[in-house]
Amino acid sequence: MAATVKVEGLKELEIALEQLPRSTGKAALRRVLRKAAQPVADAATAKAPRDEGNLQASIGVGTKLTRRQRGVHKKMFKDDKASVEIFVGAGGLPQAITQEFGTVDHGPQAFLRPSWDAHKDGVLDSIKADLWAEIEKAAKRHARKTARLAAKG
Repeated sequence: MAATVKVEGLKELEIALEQLPRSTGKAALRRVLRKAAQPVADAATAKAPRDEGNLQASIGVGTKLTRRQRGVHKKMFKDDKASVEIFVGAGGLPQAITQEFGTVDHGPQAFLRPSWDAHKDGVLDSIKADLWAEIEKAAKRHARKTARLAAKG
C-alpha cells in the first residue's frame, strides 16, 4: 500500500543551505540524517538474530557501501543527483540478506524492515525538527570562522 507524505518548507531550507558553503551544508545534512536514522539501526540491532556471527555488530548508519552495494545503487539511481545520502543496514554480510528474506531451507527472520516500519514516521519528524537548528548552528559557525579569518587579514 502506497503512503502519501506531505513535506512543507523545503524551498526555505534549500535557500538557507545555499547561503552556506557546499561542504558546510552537506556536513549539516549528514549530521541530521545520521541522527534521524540511528533509531532505525538501534531497533534493527535489537531485532537481529543473535546466533548469526557478527550480524548485530555490523548494523549501522553510514555513507559507505560495499563494492557490490555501490554497483547496485548506481544502477538504481544513475540519474539521481542527491547531494547527501545516508544508509542504514547490516554491512556487507551475506547472512544479513538470508536472515532478512529467508532461503529455501528456512523462512525469513526480518529485522531491518520491521525496524524501518516502526520508525519511519519518527525519521521524518526528526529531520523536520533538527534540520533548521543544524543549519542555523552551521551558519553561525561559518560566520564566526569568516570573521576570525577576516580579523587575521
